Amino acid sequence: MTEQTPAETQKQFIILKNAVENTNEAFVTIDESSTVIFFNRAAERMFGYDRTEIVGHDLGKILTTMCRAGHELAVARYVGTGQATLIGHETELVVARKNGETFPATISFSVANIEGQRYFTGLVRDLSDTKVLEDRLAQNERLAALGQTVAEINHEIKNPLIMIGGFARQLLKKATEEKDRAKLTIIVDEVTRLEHLLAGLKELYRPPQLNLAGVSLNELLTEVVTLAHSYSGGKGVDIRLASSSDVVVEVDREKMKQVLVNLVKNAIEATPPGGEIVVSTRVQEDLVEVEVTDTGEGIPEELKKRIFLPFFTTKEQGTGLGLCISKRIIEDHPGCSFQLDSKEGKGTVATIGFRRSKE
Repeated sequence: MTEQTPAETQKQFIILKNAVENTNEAFVTIDESSTVIFFNRAAERMFGYDRTEIVGHDLGKILTTMCRAGHELAVARYVGTGQATLIGHETELVVARKNGETFPATISFSVANIEGQRYFTGLVRDLSDTKVLEDRLAQNERLAALGQTVAEINHEIKNPLIMIGGFARQLLKKATEEKDRAKLTIIVDEVTRLEHLLAGLKELYRPPQLNLAGVSLNELLTEVVTLAHSYSGGKGVDIRLASSSDVVVEVDREKMKQVLVNLVKNAIEATPPGGEIVVSTRVQEDLVEVEVTDTGEGIPEELKKRIFLPFFTTKEQGTGLGLCISKRIIEDHPGCSFQLDSKEGKGTVATIGFRRSKE
């Protein structure tokens, strides 16, 4: 085997360094004292530090307190005994970005002995997206099991409820005594409320099932605002659409319409006569936002943490599932977000964020 010349060795070193520097994987190299001596571009992006802030500093800067002691112990054991607990194995740990945010990652170490000094290089992978997918899968499995239970309960309750409601409605049509009509009206109203509650439970605890397609946002919002005028029932609330240029978003049209109608109906109920509700859009590159803004009562501070809980409602006839289901539907859509900002006595702004369709 021909021995390499210094020039050839230098060339190989440059090629290897450029490859490691420009890969999408984060590489971090430390010496025996855990001082960082190499920090590639992917590591800068992952941790939020410029390499000048890390190189020459202790690796503990990017480790959480929980992981720091274990790392120091493992390095000291290897240096002292040669026993490798981390070398050649992938280990899961929690690391920290510059802004203080912690995130799960895996790291696999290799070791190199150069001129009597040991150097450890870690290949770091961010597990944030993987954990989100795992959590979502676990949640879907739980929802599937819960959904099956709810479906069985729904079936057992729904049939008797239909019979009770049917008989009560027939009796109400025939009743002539005001006292009888009042009691039957209560029965019919309560049966209707329970029917809505069962339908809401079925929707809330089902696994995500979306029929995604490109939808004209302006067409959808125009339809929602038209429906909103019929819901307002002459309340004297001004409802208008203030849309920007039309864009296409990839959503389940019927489910997103359900969400938007629910948000506008909530706004109508919260807004006094003479108030205003504006449904508006804002387009920013690949992000599209829809806002439903009202000049209503707003949400008291002490209730804000509870508004998305199932069955929580401040309405006499509400089931307390509307906002909870709406939030669930939005979160089921890939890339969609939901935010609710409210000030008591000032009004509420509900914002849905969409990813703009590439079609």
